[in-house]
Formats: sequence, C-alpha cells, structure tokens
Amino acid sequence: MDSLTQFILGAAVGEAVLGKKAGNKAILWGGIAGTIPDLDVFFTMGSALKEITLHRGISHSLIFAVVMAPILGWLINKLYKDKIGFKGWTLLFFWSIVTHPILDTFTTYGTQLFLPFSDYRAGINNIFIIDFVYTIPLMICIIVCLFINRENPKRRKWNNFGLIFSSAYMLLSLVNKGYASHVFSNSLEEKGIKTEHCMTGVTPLNILLWYNVAEVDSGYYIGYYSLLDEDKNIDYSFLKRNEQLIEDIKDTYEVNRLKWFSNNYYAIEKVGDEIHFATLKFGTNGNQSDTSFSKAFPFYFIIKKQSDGSLLLENNRGEEDIDIKKALGQLYRRVLGNKNAFKE
Repeated sequence: MDSLTQFILGAAVGEAVLGKKAGNKAILWGGIAGTIPDLDVFFTMGSALKEITLHRGISHSLIFAVVMAPILGWLINKLYKDKIGFKGWTLLFFWSIVTHPILDTFTTYGTQLFLPFSDYRAGINNIFIIDFVYTIPLMICIIVCLFINRENPKRRKWNNFGLIFSSAYMLLSLVNKGYASHVFSNSLEEKGIKTEHCMTGVTPLNILLWYNVAEVDSGYYIGYYSLLDEDKNIDYSFLKRNEQLIEDIKDTYEVNRLKWFSNNYYAIEKVGDEIHFATLKFGTNGNQSDTSFSKAFPFYFIIKKQSDGSLLLENNRGEEDIDIKKALGQLYRRVLGNKNAFKE
C-alpha cells in the first residue's frame, strides 16, 4: 500500500510490541521500519523493467525481515544502550518490517514474498493501494497514543482499537471479494461463458465495487459488480488479447517479464512502430470497449524496438488523458449501483 499507510501500520505494530517499555520511540522506529522495504524504489527509478522486477522484490520478502531485524535491532540497542536490549528491538523491527509485505500482498500489484526461493507474485487483490477507511482510523489512534503516557493502559487500548478496526476492515474486504466472485461465477455460467482463467479485483478507494476478468481463447470478458447493485445481472464487455501482435518478440525476456507481472492477464495494441501492452489485473477505466488504450486502462507499457534489435520498455500512465474529477464521479456513482456510470 502507500508509504503513509505503511508508516502508520509499522508505528502501530511498534507500539504493540514495545510501546510500554519504549514509549514514543517504539512508534517512531516502528514507523521507520514499516517504510524500509519501499526504499527499493531508489533502485528502479528510470527503468520500467526494473520497476516491475525489483520493486516489491527482495526487500518485500520474508527473508528480508528475518535478516534485517537483528541488524537494526543491534544498531538501535547500541544507540540507546537501554534496558530494552537487543531482543526487544529486534522483535520490534521484525514485526514492523514483515507486516509491510504482508499488507502489500492484499493489493493487486503483487509481492515477491518468497524470494530468493521463488519469484511468485503473491497478490490477493482485495484492497486498493490507497484506502482511507483502512488508514485514517489507524492514524488517529496512533496520534492519540503519542499524547498518552506509556504506562497508561488507555494508550494500549487506543492502539489495539486501531489495529483491530483496520484488521476487521481487511477481513470484510476478503468477505466482500468472496461474495463478488460468487456472483461473477454464477453470471458467467448463466451467460454460457466458459473460462478456466478468471480473476476478481477491487476498484479504487472502496471495497464495494469489484471487477471480473474472464479469459477465453481470443480475449477477455470484463464486468463490474457493486454490492449496492439492485440485481446480479453483470453486463460484460469483450476485449481482444491480440496475441499475434507480439508473435516475433513473445519469447524475449522483456515480454516474458510483462506477462509474469500481469499474471498472464494482458491485452495488446499496435500504434505505428510501438506496441502497447496493458496489464488487466489492475482493471480498466470502465471504457474497455474503447479502441484507445489511453482511455481504457489506468496505465500501460510501451514496447519499442531499438535499432540493435533490443527492446525498450516505457510506462505510459496516461494522466493527461484522464479527467480525475470526472473519473472519481463516475466511480462514486458506479459504487452506488448506477450501472451506466462509466458510460456517461
């Protein structure tokens, strides 16, 4: 999730582990530890290929937390030389670091949790990378804790409330996803759409509106369902995969990495000498029937063939093609059950 949320979660975990002994220092170092895994972005800047391969890579693995926790615990113990000791600080850093990739695993982006043994991208896709309902209550509770003496039992109660609320919200998102997946499955069956490769994901800033991507031989059926919809009739649109457009480069490292990153949910178009590669696991802008990728997808990759035969990847995030105010308005109306919101 976003760095602010990771800092707040790390701070809350730090408080839970060591707050009674270390006070606000536990919140500070817990928050810092919670953001450490995201420092990998400094190794990916300027390269679309590195961004999808290295970001949420080894620094987001379980092994990273195991290795880094005692190192940081030793350093902070040397810094303070207090009664908390090496073990106490090590536990704080371990739990504050390891909860970062675990939280990221619930998002769509995917986390290489099991490196260096496997580069499998674990991504449950039940919560968006920014979710105010998850973050704000936890942040309020942490701020309150800063002003309560560490010996006061109210401090632990506030922190526990924040952690319990955010965890309950996460659990609710999993329940909602399970229900939405069931609705999609029944809808596909009713419409006679046969698929063996299907995914359900959450739309931005909420856990009520879900999208479904169902793969068939030549492409994908994409539909939306809100828990506030009046009925369970899903209006699917079809998107061609256009696999033939990458026939001559399908076995290259760059294309294989894009497919891996996309969990094999992707669509392709060709514009001049450029190949546009869209990752469907992030959903669409609700305009997937549009022939322009810039309107159909939040972002996509541009593959360019160089004169020496190599491939260059670039990100196209399409911010200039998106009216944010209009998009948020459409999203809000669709969440509330207006099935034509994305077409307005």
